[in-house]
Amino acid sequence: MATESELQKLTEDGKLAFEAGNYESAATMFENAAQGYTALDDQVNAAELKNNRSVALLKMGRAQEALDVVLGTQEIFAHAGDLKRQGMAVGNQAAALEALKRYDEAFAAYEESAGIFADAGEGDLRSMVLKAAAGIKLKRGKLTDSAIKMIGSLEAKEKPSIFERILKYFLRFLQR
Repeated sequence: MATESELQKLTEDGKLAFEAGNYESAATMFENAAQGYTALDDQVNAAELKNNRSVALLKMGRAQEALDVVLGTQEIFAHAGDLKRQGMAVGNQAAALEALKRYDEAFAAYEESAGIFADAGEGDLRSMVLKAAAGIKLKRGKLTDSAIKMIGSLEAKEKPSIFERILKYFLRFLQR
């Protein structure tokens, strides 16, 4: 059985591999570390690594695997009272669902994630998932709905850039 320090090292190596674009290696390291944390009965760290693995799998175009590995992790974070990671887990599910072209489910998951981020006071993360939800509406030809979602995402942002403030003005103009 691996020690916690060995698992932390494996996690860091996985992050470095991910940053270098070596997603296959990163996914493998995250999986091994998740299994190690599970063996140590540390479900929160195991869930975190499953989410990391999900993102790496998504980068490799393996959306179904990405969805499968992340399912259920949001409940672990909810039970631990970690709203930020719970929101990220639901957002990761949404991204996998979107990649699978399951747009209605993805949209609902992005909305759920945005609500969790709102509860957690994470405006920038909320803004990010609202933009993704708006992107789904846009892909599906629902321009007005997309504009409304985009306005919401810009209002959620704590410090919008000048471009984002101008975009918000134009989106409000289109909405009329």
